[in-house]
Amino acid sequence: MLAPFITPTELHNLLSPSPKMARPTSLSCLLFTLFSFSIALASSRTLSTIPTTTVLDVAASIHSTLNVFSLDRKTIPLDQQEEAEPSSPSSSSSSSSLTLQLLSRATLQKPSQRDYRSLTLARLERDSARVKSLAARLDLAVNGIAKSDLKPLDASAEREIGAEGLESPVVSGTSQGSGEYFSRLGVGDPPSQVYMVIDTGSDVNWVQCAPCANCYQQADPIFEPASSSSFSPLTCDTRQCRSLDVSACRNGSCLYQVSYGDGSYTVGDFATETITLGSTRLRDVAIGCGHNNEGLFVGAAGLLGLGGGSLSFPSQLNASSFSYCLVDRDSDSASTLEFGSPLPPNAVAAPLIRNPHLDTFLYLGLTGISVGGDPLQLPEAAFQLGRDGSGGIIVDSGTAVTRLRSEVYGAVRDAFARGTRGLPAAGGFALFDTCYDLSSKGSVEVPTVALRFGDGKEWALPAKNYMIPVDSNGTFCFALAPTSSALSILGNVQQQGTRVGFDLRGSRVGFVPNKC
Repeated sequence: MLAPFITPTELHNLLSPSPKMARPTSLSCLLFTLFSFSIALASSRTLSTIPTTTVLDVAASIHSTLNVFSLDRKTIPLDQQEEAEPSSPSSSSSSSSLTLQLLSRATLQKPSQRDYRSLTLARLERDSARVKSLAARLDLAVNGIAKSDLKPLDASAEREIGAEGLESPVVSGTSQGSGEYFSRLGVGDPPSQVYMVIDTGSDVNWVQCAPCANCYQQADPIFEPASSSSFSPLTCDTRQCRSLDVSACRNGSCLYQVSYGDGSYTVGDFATETITLGSTRLRDVAIGCGHNNEGLFVGAAGLLGLGGGSLSFPSQLNASSFSYCLVDRDSDSASTLEFGSPLPPNAVAAPLIRNPHLDTFLYLGLTGISVGGDPLQLPEAAFQLGRDGSGGIIVDSGTAVTRLRSEVYGAVRDAFARGTRGLPAAGGFALFDTCYDLSSKGSVEVPTVALRFGDGKEWALPAKNYMIPVDSNGTFCFALAPTSSALSILGNVQQQGTRVGFDLRGSRVGFVPNKC
């Protein structure tokens, strides 16, 4: 039996979550006054009860570097995905309305590298390309340069790409960087099952389509729009077409282009299509049908945009919230991507900030960082979003390693190094400048690194999220890095093992450790 269709508009009423606070109102005696005052003075240090050190399981981390080369690769059918039934409009259930399984890249594709050191270098190279492309995209927005103003470096990009003579007038790009996390969903009616990269740094959803003028290798067959009864090209005067950063019109039909500036690209028809999540089918979702695509890693059929723009998947669903939990990328575990589930009461919550110059990025209201229990003295504007749209820190699922402005990184790194003087040092590795030889250790204690938010809230990172192995011989590095850009990025290595939730209506970001 076919699942019922749900349009994004109909789904609007199914996806919604509320907070409260009480405060003392009576001060009846001097003793109570003094007690309250002493609590207030100590609150900045006692609210979180975060330990000054945390244990790193060295042996387990090294084992995972060996295990990643022998994982069983899987394909998960749509009907076997865990899914919560859509709630009724009157339901007060806190369970998610829509749930997709979330898989790491290691689950789907065996590394082509022969050892973990080479694999780490390849990951960091992809990651650097991702970071550069995000910074370039923000720089264009801050300086008021439209993507349609950019011209291709390669004139051969202006070529016909399909049987109907579809042409790409400008080279466009979609730099997906590391692309370590995938969800499996269905495209079309009947649904073709494909793996899609999830990306909080993108808005436009797209999939490779036949006929292919230029398509990279993917795990599943290329999507055939001619075989789908629900594929419907958008005309140039539609709201969705007008919402594209760069578009063109050909015989009345909308063509899309997506660009992040690194030379990779996707170009094709912009259409509405049915998307199947588990047993729920969503009609009329705007999606790019790419006939000319270059630069995406092997495996995924396309991308599911989770950014803040109007064309992103959460925006098209009118979702009040969404959340994900990223498993260790060297494991074969699965977690979930959920739409419509509220932030749980125990979430460490911070403001979700929007940039009026670029609505895609999801900015975090970070106020500081502590190392070993001590808040660092950082510039007041270290994480603030400037009026011109520069600066700030975004939460990004596609960037692996957290990037901090150089002066901020230096303060964090120096504080961490002071707390690890007893550990044997090793030479730097790629973009990491603080590394250790832990080959003779089973476990070690390291200073706790915690992100600080307003009202004294802190989120302590697990040690394995900032002390990572870079080979299988016991070399571990402090896994944060400096950037010359004003934009800081909270990367997916630091997010691993934590449910990260975005309350889109309440403008909050929440972190719940150990909730995969």
